[in-house]
Amino acid sequence: MKGTSIDTHMGSITIDKEVIAQYAGSVAVECFGIVGMAGVSVADGLVRLLKKDSITKGISVSLHGNKLVLDFHVIIAYGVSILAVSDSLIDNVRYKVEEFTGLKVEKVNVFVEGVRVID
Repeated sequence: MKGTSIDTHMGSITIDKEVIAQYAGSVAVECFGIVGMAGVSVADGLVRLLKKDSITKGISVSLHGNKLVLDFHVIIAYGVSILAVSDSLIDNVRYKVEEFTGLKVEKVNVFVEGVRVID
């Protein structure tokens, strides 16, 4: 199964990992200092900015029991504090994904793949 199941008194709820990644990605790109998600090509070693419709390729969702681990590959804006942007991203994503899914977020890992000047 590609998702996670939550058993309730009324039945079972299954959430696909792709849904969680899509929601987490939309939350992430709203954070100040985040230019977008990064797509990393292992073969070429190249990093590219992903378009809005493919932001889930920059996010990895895994389950450890009933807890989520989210990995973000991001490109941040030039001139902002990487630590401040990462902390903001982690806090926002953790809160909103937990509220959205009802699952605990164990970890949010942020991999800064590049810096880009924005106008």
